[in-house]
Amino acid sequence: MTAFFGRFWIDANIAISFLREGRIQSLMITLGVAIGVAVIIFITALIQGLQTNLIDSTLGSQAHIRLVSPDEVNLIAPPVDDTLQLIQEDKRPQRLRSINNWQQITDTLDQLPLLTAVSPNVSGPGFVRRGEALESVILVGTDLERYQKIIPLSEYLISGELRVSADNVLIGSELAKNLGVEVGSKLRLDSGQDDDSSRDNNLNNNSAAVNIAGIFELGVRELDARYVYLDLKQAQSLLNLPGGITVIDLTVEDIFEAEEIAAQVGRLTSLQAESWIKTNAQLLSGLTAQSLSSNMIVGFVAISVAFGIASVLSVSVVQRTREIGILRAMGATRQQILRIFLIQGAVFGLLGSIVGSGVSYVLVWSFNTFGPNIFTIPISINLILVTMSLATLTGIIAAAIPARRAAALDPVVAIRYV
Repeated sequence: MTAFFGRFWIDANIAISFLREGRIQSLMITLGVAIGVAVIIFITALIQGLQTNLIDSTLGSQAHIRLVSPDEVNLIAPPVDDTLQLIQEDKRPQRLRSINNWQQITDTLDQLPLLTAVSPNVSGPGFVRRGEALESVILVGTDLERYQKIIPLSEYLISGELRVSADNVLIGSELAKNLGVEVGSKLRLDSGQDDDSSRDNNLNNNSAAVNIAGIFELGVRELDARYVYLDLKQAQSLLNLPGGITVIDLTVEDIFEAEEIAAQVGRLTSLQAESWIKTNAQLLSGLTAQSLSSNMIVGFVAISVAFGIASVLSVSVVQRTREIGILRAMGATRQQILRIFLIQGAVFGLLGSIVGSGVSYVLVWSFNTFGPNIFTIPISINLILVTMSLATLTGIIAAAIPARRAAALDPVVAIRYV
């Protein structure tokens, strides 16, 4: 082992001496590698930051997986033997109904390690009235302690308190603007879900006067204009679903495995499971296209860097043919000559990646400081290490052909070369 490191040290010193003799060429190719590495790191970090921002803005206001009751379908009697049955079917309207045995299902889901949060909710259409102003809304009854793990409403609260009860609700900023209300104002909620007994007695048990405890802003105009969060029991009463829920929201650790986990949970619970991947297919296509374009840029930059290193080392072999012949005559083996030029390629890649990493930090800092401030670009140490390894490996691979050519030189012919 000591002999190996000794030979490697000698070969490294020879390689560095060759680089010193061609300072200008070495400097130019090192700068070329540095620019390539800086471009790779900056573009990769930019795409990652953009994707993270898109995912956060999308999933910040929705669950990763939603469980609802299966659609109601018509039961059609099978045809009698030796008969032809012609059917004209009208699809059944889907009424607001509760998930059967939702308490047992929730307890089961709480035990699944694949899920990070479970929140049973009741959701349905309704109206909110203030004076002569009337707006259609979505009433969402929930347990805030559970729901906070799905959507952190406390982070989106812009005024008031995060509190729901029999007399207090949370509304979106757009809805507050449309109704001209603020924290402490009163509203009347109406679900329009009156039962038969209420209609017979001319009563309206499915409406309630409430106070605005807080105003949130999710960043999605449609949600901020329609969502009203209220207490679970109050929502069950307003929507005429006493003790029932209509949806179970779930979150997972790896968001890109949501579709597979949704299929597993759907089979386990016999409920209709829908992941964010299915409801946001266009977003996923955009993320895939961004990743593909980023990989293509990295590939082309790596190829250009490899050609640059290979061309410089090819010229170096020609210029140092006589020195190579002298080394061979003094007892240097083909493997040693091969190692000398491979070490040069590795040095180009390593030095260029170190300089390029510093340049990329400057580029990222400039974007985060003077850019549009729509999102920030993070740089992970893993990205730096992977890029440096890629640049060093590219330098070694690029040096392979010139190194083999140098190792194949005949010492007698090389010494005579002028």
